[in-house]
Amino acid sequence: MTDLSRLRREAVAAPESGIVAVMNHARAGGLDGLIPLWAGEGDLATPSFIADAAAASLAAGETFYTWQRGLPELRQALADYTAGLYGGPADPNRFFVVGSGMQAIQLSLVALAGAGDEVVYLGPAWPNFAAAAGLAGAMPREVALDWTDTGWRLDPNRLRDAVGPKTRALFVNTPGNPTGWTADRETLSAILSIAREAGVAIIADEIYARFYYAGGRAPSFHDVMEEGDVIFFVNSFSKNWAMTGWRVGWIETDAAFGQVIENLIQYSTSGVAAFMQRGAIAAIEKGEAFVESQIARAHQARDIFTERLTATNRVSMTPPEGAFYAFFAVDGLEDTREAAFRIVDEARVGLAPGTAFGPAGPRFMRACFHRRLDEVEMAADRLAAWISNTL
Repeated sequence: MTDLSRLRREAVAAPESGIVAVMNHARAGGLDGLIPLWAGEGDLATPSFIADAAAASLAAGETFYTWQRGLPELRQALADYTAGLYGGPADPNRFFVVGSGMQAIQLSLVALAGAGDEVVYLGPAWPNFAAAAGLAGAMPREVALDWTDTGWRLDPNRLRDAVGPKTRALFVNTPGNPTGWTADRETLSAILSIAREAGVAIIADEIYARFYYAGGRAPSFHDVMEEGDVIFFVNSFSKNWAMTGWRVGWIETDAAFGQVIENLIQYSTSGVAAFMQRGAIAAIEKGEAFVESQIARAHQARDIFTERLTATNRVSMTPPEGAFYAFFAVDGLEDTREAAFRIVDEARVGLAPGTAFGPAGPRFMRACFHRRLDEVEMAADRLAAWISNTL
């Protein structure tokens, strides 16, 4: 028998992904006609103008080590993009290219927290943050959002009470995965005030900022921050530009932290491949029409999915304010993990169980509706039928 005691305790304790467990079950079963709504990605391949830029870079021989902080051209493009969204100017020295949004979170955690520290996050939440905090040796503490008839809401007082002397950072994902909760400016100001009072940093995951269904982009800490606020913005090319498999992301933070972040990049990946960064530049410079079309389709898909399931009168759900997930509870359904496996086998729809999203999530299920509208309609119909006939 393999002796796991030789491995680091935090590594052994890292949980299996409840999302991947359902995906692996379906893959092993070889099910035909399955509609996969479990993973946080759309169904479109990366646009050719992005892939062609990467291919041209490969053909030109850009296969050597490159800038640890990212190509200067990409960092400038990120600064220009951010200035366009939030007002500018933005300093390219605030931007650092990393190997995915997940690595952006990991490096931010490594920079801020370690053994004996605590990090506070809002739940239900994408499970990777809490797991990454645990791997860093820190203790993740969830503050649950409140579920109401009008959607998810944060009680700032509960967040304030959770921040203690060991807290090093607050992790805030808005628009949120899996709930679609989107903080307004007042809420963001309240969170920032708590961080200032406690002297802790914020890790701001605003990867879904463009998927905001009230129009424009979602409210951001960019709107309320002041000089001296310590905020690590973590982001990725995955969602906006259909680049989930590329694993390219970025951190935006105070330029004064630049050498520390460069060192962390050096000791993890030693930088992102130059040809992938050329594709990322093309995404920013040529991809606005594609992003807008993605958002419009996701908006339609949201309305189709939520209307069809709520029409069963068995589903508790409000249309999410942002991101591209429906997070819903079904009357009479208690064990969402077991249900996720059954729904794969019996309804041919892949969902993520709420048990994967922390202590506040077990009674819910998550569906990623960022797919072709006909598939979204079919998946919603199958789920509605399964709910009516099974429960």
